[in-house]
Amino acid sequence: MAEKKNKYSVLLPTYNEKDNLPLIVWLIVKYFTESKYDFEIIVIDDGSPDGTLEVAKQLEKIYGKDKIVLRPREKKLGLGTAYIHGMKHATGNFIVIMDADLSHHPKFIPEFIKKQKEGDYDVVSGTRYSGDGGVYGWDIKRKVVSRTANYITQVLLRPGASDVTGSFRLYKKEILEKLINACVSKGYVFQMEMIVRATQFGCSIGEVPISFVDRVYGTSKLGGSEIFYFLKGLLYLFATT
Repeated sequence: MAEKKNKYSVLLPTYNEKDNLPLIVWLIVKYFTESKYDFEIIVIDDGSPDGTLEVAKQLEKIYGKDKIVLRPREKKLGLGTAYIHGMKHATGNFIVIMDADLSHHPKFIPEFIKKQKEGDYDVVSGTRYSGDGGVYGWDIKRKVVSRTANYITQVLLRPGASDVTGSFRLYKKEILEKLINACVSKGYVFQMEMIVRATQFGCSIGEVPISFVDRVYGTSKLGGSEIFYFLKGLLYLFATT
């Protein structure tokens, strides 16, 4: 019996990413094509005022509707609902989640896929804090905040992964659906809860060291309020998992 061919659906939630989107899409297409894996890119734009959707429509013309799937929404509605929205239209049996701002390099996607196949992992997570992973372009404050958040989470929740706040991951589609349905967090805490729930549900997690580069164009979204909500969310998860 022939092995079922895998297909990888890349979910790209966007908001004001018109400068980054053409390059990230070109790189995703390049690395999938070179590694000969079947794929599609689902762009979920949340009503960007900078014209991101118009750029996405041009990319759809260039690469074709089978590779670039546009599923826009009228306004910003949160990351979790963006993933749910994107998954409804995903035809792949694996889902890749990543940022559209070039902080996650698509060259790591084939490594994620290789790692997944090695152990038939439910989740493969990119890690900045293991092996030769790292962070580039952050000031000392952001590095301290991220490291501290990661350390506190490790101590309190023992999540089974070295990088809990990262957002560059590969999931089996049915696992991602199950995790999102169980998650209650928003914003910066959402990715952490996903990995904590994965451990809670007994999912197998593989890791690939990645280099994270601060966004090229646009502004970063981590502020004081996000740090507050992260700590609040962390305490909630500590009390409920």
